[in-house]
Amino acid sequence: MRRGLPRTPGGEPWPPAGAAPIAAATTNAAEVPVAAPPSVGDVTVPAPVAAVAPTGHTAASPSPATTRAAAASDVPLRRGLPRVAGGDPWPPAGFAPGAPVAAASDPTATPEIAAVASSAGPAAVDSPEIAHTAPAALAPLALAPAAVAPEAPTAPDSIAARVAAGPLPFTPTVFPGRYAFERPAPKPEPRRIGPFTAGQWVGAAIVTVVGLLFAGAMVVFAVRWLLSLDALRDWVATYPGEYHLPVGAPVGFPAWVGWQHFFNVFLMVLIIRSGLQVRHQKKPPAFWSPRWNPKRKISIALWLHQSLDILWLVNGLVFVVLLFVTGQWLRIVPTSWEVFPNAVTAVLKYISLDWPTEDGWVNYNSIQQLTYFATVFLAAPLAAITGVRMSGIWPKNATRLNKSYPVEWARKVHFPVMIYFVLFIVVHVTLVFATGALRNLNHMYAGGDEVNWVGFSIFAVSMLVIVGAWVAARPLVLAPIAKLFGSVSSR
Repeated sequence: MRRGLPRTPGGEPWPPAGAAPIAAATTNAAEVPVAAPPSVGDVTVPAPVAAVAPTGHTAASPSPATTRAAAASDVPLRRGLPRVAGGDPWPPAGFAPGAPVAAASDPTATPEIAAVASSAGPAAVDSPEIAHTAPAALAPLALAPAAVAPEAPTAPDSIAARVAAGPLPFTPTVFPGRYAFERPAPKPEPRRIGPFTAGQWVGAAIVTVVGLLFAGAMVVFAVRWLLSLDALRDWVATYPGEYHLPVGAPVGFPAWVGWQHFFNVFLMVLIIRSGLQVRHQKKPPAFWSPRWNPKRKISIALWLHQSLDILWLVNGLVFVVLLFVTGQWLRIVPTSWEVFPNAVTAVLKYISLDWPTEDGWVNYNSIQQLTYFATVFLAAPLAAITGVRMSGIWPKNATRLNKSYPVEWARKVHFPVMIYFVLFIVVHVTLVFATGALRNLNHMYAGGDEVNWVGFSIFAVSMLVIVGAWVAARPLVLAPIAKLFGSVSSR
């Protein structure tokens, strides 16, 4: 029997394996008319195969009165998937063939078949009992040797001919099996840097920069429009951005200011680096213990941070003392309330990109003076006080003192102060280079008001020293230095 597509995915082809139903006929094949095979689309259904004659009777001597034919039943034919894409279901609509019936007057029919046919009658075709009895009665006949009647001629374009000739002319619709459910291996997850991948970080940075530039341009245009108003023009004329210093204020910078400036930058950069390392380090590579207390151990990064803090405090104390001894304090300590309205004017000029005239050799503008004052006399002491509270030199057994000044408060203040110093350095260096780099660098490093490359050369050498110290600040270099003041161990 020809088998078609499975009824369920992965199932067996339909119908089950077996022999095709036999339409028995004792008449000559030439006397029985053969209907043209039905077709679906361009595919022709093969003609039914002629029945097998019983044993002892040949197909050469049949009679019309002894013909056995398969009657059609009223059971609708089950239809499956189409043979071509977009076609009708296969096979065509119709009724299933009934069981073969033998005529009672057929002398060639065996007694068993005649008895079944005569007793059942025409209604026995649809009877379940006959349906089960007929195969049992015909079983002996199937085992006996028989002469096969000649098959009806096959149409040239039938399915059998096309299958024998080569591949099917239409797209196969056979279920591909388990391989159809195999999916390609998923692509590896991209490596993430924090919450985003590298591409996402780049995209976020581009969007952020573009947004900041757009917002900055809008602010610049708005401030320029405000400064064009008559009220603000009068304000700028009254408060130009700076006020006159008291009589006797020094002019220029002595050499010690340049050295103090270099030492301050050198120590601040390393303090920020070691502080961030202490904040994020989970497993220190080495530990340091003081000689007077071997049981107390701190990471070697924390030892570097606290050692640099001590040097920075010493440098700051020397700087403050020299400020008041030489009178340089008049340049960074406000001496008039006019400093505040002048500071507003200076900020507006900076934002509008029409920057105030720089003459730091004689006098700072008011916003510079307020910023330097806050850095030296507010931020620096606050960083020192909070740092000492978190260090090992703070008395741990002073219950009342610890309760009035808890370490949690010190931690919450110390880190924002460090952020302030970072922002101050970035803005300070940017303005130094944007408002006359050669002259400003000569003020800080060469101690002169000329416009030449001397100050820039000293600045470049100082940057090389700072970069070298940044690179050298690692356990391999720090351990021998730390051993001079205590013991170093790996755990």
